[in-house]
Amino acid sequence: MELVTFLIDFILHVDQHLQSFVENYGTWVYALLFLIIFVETGLVVMPFLPGDSLLFIVGALCGAGLIDYPLAAGLMLFAAIAGDQVNYSIGRYFGPKVFQWENSRFFNKNAFNQAHNFYERYGGVTIIIARFMPFIRTFAPFVAGVAEMTRSKFT
Repeated sequence: MELVTFLIDFILHVDQHLQSFVENYGTWVYALLFLIIFVETGLVVMPFLPGDSLLFIVGALCGAGLIDYPLAAGLMLFAAIAGDQVNYSIGRYFGPKVFQWENSRFFNKNAFNQAHNFYERYGGVTIIIARFMPFIRTFAPFVAGVAEMTRSKFT
């Protein structure tokens, strides 16, 4: 139980813990950064992770010389792209199964067709704009997968 409490506290107050983490664990900070960004963007149920505030914290740590800027920036960029691809794939896999429910209020064929038509028309712009909107950036790739947006258009 103590581990769970620590992890929740760490996630909610990552800014306070990250500097001591860098000092104590060195290069493991890069794995932590990757994990936080990947999970925030790659798992539909994790939009509450501190991705935006993490960017400012990492910038401050880079400015202080505690972590390497090119490595951190490249790693976080890769984590965001990989997370989006996983999120899209989850939506693509589960979307057709969910929208087969005939009696569902939200997950029915009409809602699926509306999402599909929206992403056919505005999909590329939606994905780009959603990257800069908290919470929405987590759901946009998932919905793009559900709406069967082509992977080449999504990428």
